[in-house]
Amino acid sequence: MMSLTKVRLTDVVKKQYAYKLKAYIQVFTTLIALQLLAIFFSLNGVGSMGSSSESLEMDVHYYSADIVVFFTMLWSFIIAILITTKAYRNDDFVFVTNRVSSNLSNALFLLTASVIGGVTAIMSSYLMKVIMYFFVDAQYLNGTSIMAAPMEWLLGIFSTTCYVFLLGALGYWVGTLIQINKAFALLLPALFFGAFIVEGTGTAKLVSTVYDFIFTESSILLFIVKIIVIAGLLFSSSMVFSNRMEVKQ
Repeated sequence: MMSLTKVRLTDVVKKQYAYKLKAYIQVFTTLIALQLLAIFFSLNGVGSMGSSSESLEMDVHYYSADIVVFFTMLWSFIIAILITTKAYRNDDFVFVTNRVSSNLSNALFLLTASVIGGVTAIMSSYLMKVIMYFFVDAQYLNGTSIMAAPMEWLLGIFSTTCYVFLLGALGYWVGTLIQINKAFALLLPALFFGAFIVEGTGTAKLVSTVYDFIFTESSILLFIVKIIVIAGLLFSSSMVFSNRMEVKQ
């Protein structure tokens, strides 16, 4: 007897998304480990200055969460590639599923991971202040508190989340290409490093153009539009490419 129950795409995506939040919990353990490592590297500071007189010597060291943000973006890129691998893809066949629902649930998972990564990356700056207070010989510590500049704090979390999500979308696109043809595992790194070589010769400005287009946008509205469009194109093309793979390939 055939079942007349109609399975809706949204229901399948919700179930797969909830399942992946539980099944992939280990990726957040990796995030914590990488961010703690980045905090350790950040304790050397990102810059310093000093002055002195006959009776006074002063050294000023600058600290930021830039290294933590970089490690978080790298983490997002790597886990996005991992969830495109066969071992992770086969988990979706626990459900009545197709390529569309699988890709949508992966995108939602990466978005959630990006929010968590963005929040913890920005909050790491306060953990650094606590560490320096107890373990670094500093006479005075100064920094912006959440209550003093809440909008600046929220903007920092939002922009970091966007960058982390963008790197996740790029990693997902790269991972999908590699699953289609293993040759991309060699071709894509070659193209990436080749672009830097061409940039260094001065014959083209591809790398700096892309960097300026994404990372130096001053308008928050244009920044949002750019992230949405680029991430949308990466995920859309990943869906199209994944349809070329056979079931359980």
